[in-house]
Amino acid sequence: MSELKFAALGKTVRNPSKSLDVFPKPAGVVTVVMESDEVTSLCPVTGQPDWETVTIEYAPKDLCIESKSLKLYLWSFREEGVFCEALASQIAKDIAEACHPLWVEVIVTQKPRGGIKIVAKSRVDEGSDSTEG
Repeated sequence: MSELKFAALGKTVRNPSKSLDVFPKPAGVVTVVMESDEVTSLCPVTGQPDWETVTIEYAPKDLCIESKSLKLYLWSFREEGVFCEALASQIAKDIAEACHPLWVEVIVTQKPRGGIKIVAKSRVDEGSDSTEG
């Protein structure tokens, strides 16, 4: 196996990144679940901050997502105007592109603002060019 190269792991990083690092899937791993309740973005209409919990579940085929790069990736949405539904779709597409899993499902739960909580789910299956959700 060739030496792994990571954009963020083991380095001091002070900025968000859209890059997702991967590593070979360990034997016996059938699903991976990653969750962060520290995701923020901006409402694309009002510019007000939104806080989200993002849950990513996927069935790795050959590669897994490295967690520090995921943290930096999720940080990249902090200054972006994006609807909750579009955020779920974008994350699912980016995970699918980075590690080519058998399937990936992303659930974004936006904390209530104005008394309304939003939960958006997006899924990409292997060989699919689009998301469901």
